[in-house]
Amino acid sequence: MTECKQSSFGFQDCGSREIVARFDGGTISSDGGAVLLRQTDHRLDLLPRLAQCFLDGRDPDRVQHSVQEMISQRVYGLALGYEDINDHEQLRSDPLFSVLAGREELEKPLAGKSTLNRLELGDGREDRYKKITFWKQGIDELLVEVFIESQERTPEQIVLDVDTTDLPLHGQQEGRFFHGYYDSYCYLPLFIFCGEHVLCARLRQSHHDAYAGSLVEIQRIVKQIRAAWPEVKIILRGDCGF
Repeated sequence: MTECKQSSFGFQDCGSREIVARFDGGTISSDGGAVLLRQTDHRLDLLPRLAQCFLDGRDPDRVQHSVQEMISQRVYGLALGYEDINDHEQLRSDPLFSVLAGREELEKPLAGKSTLNRLELGDGREDRYKKITFWKQGIDELLVEVFIESQERTPEQIVLDVDTTDLPLHGQQEGRFFHGYYDSYCYLPLFIFCGEHVLCARLRQSHHDAYAGSLVEIQRIVKQIRAAWPEVKIILRGDCGF
């Protein structure tokens, strides 16, 4: 294997300025724009409220990573394009991610991939690591609450768009089925939007009709909206599958 020991590269001078590329810049990051996302979250107070939708059953004396810290770590990773949870084996030592997650002791690593995986898959049952119960209703209500808060005044009319799409699967995931319309193995998540706001995102298997479970979600969303805006006109829009 060829070993490259060159530590710098020179480029054509720009006027009186010498241009040199080096590899000894120290600890640097290309994700500086995430600081703007953090400021946006501070204004919306979104991630702290999302963390409250989880019930943490771990032993408090043995907790090293809070639920809010882990959720922040995972959400910012997704926002920056790090979709694979394995990416956090390296990101957990990134000082910028420590800032994003709100960790004061930057020299201590964040949660690793296995810890984050247990957070995502925790269903309330005890295991040898921890117990975290996912409170679905709390997250559902939070999505609608954020939409309501975004409106400066009560609208006269809103349009709720109901739709579904394919989420292709490329392995032997649990609950995979072949869908003839999309010609692939996939999940079939349900989405409800109002403009650019997501009011519902429900992961479903693909061996159901598109409308499966949509009535319950629509009734829940309309009830919450009516509680805030009793007089608003609500138009429901969907294709023939609904």
